[in-house]
Amino acid sequence: MNAALFTGKQVRLTAENPQVMGEAFSRWDRDSEFFRLLDNDPQALYSRKKITDWLEKDIEKTENDSFFFSIRTLDQDQLIGFIAIWDIQWSHGSSWVSIGLGEREFWGKGFGTDAMRLILNYAFNELNLYRVTLFVFGYNERAIRSYQKAGFQIEGRFRQGIQRGGKRWDVILMGVLRSDWEAEI
Repeated sequence: MNAALFTGKQVRLTAENPQVMGEAFSRWDRDSEFFRLLDNDPQALYSRKKITDWLEKDIEKTENDSFFFSIRTLDQDQLIGFIAIWDIQWSHGSSWVSIGLGEREFWGKGFGTDAMRLILNYAFNELNLYRVTLFVFGYNERAIRSYQKAGFQIEGRFRQGIQRGGKRWDVILMGVLRSDWEAEI
């Protein structure tokens, strides 16, 4: 049994008060680069109240097809991002995962990889899933390397599926199977 289910080498996964996350998201969303690494929608600004209301509704829903966690550093307990497993299809043992680190000073230092390894452990060993999938934009090379370190493989791409900064970019589909992940750990 894994006593440290939500604790990694650099981060821990937590449940946060929606007001705390609403404040953090409203700050992070003002960072255009963070938003463009996270989502393919046009950037929009939302108030802390609107984000908090959305989080309260999403977290309190009764379906059990998603699990949302905050990411906090181990050393200073600083809130730096989020990670979520969503759209779980229990009959197939598959899901999607999303991650975002909103605090720039933690980018490229292994915090996201550590969080992803934690959520994969949770997905495979706690939820008994078989497959976890994500998509990433071709210009986010740092994230692609991080996902590969966590065990993901590139499985396909939507050629020129997104436009950013006047240029077309691929949307890359990545996945990890339980057997691949177990072989890596």
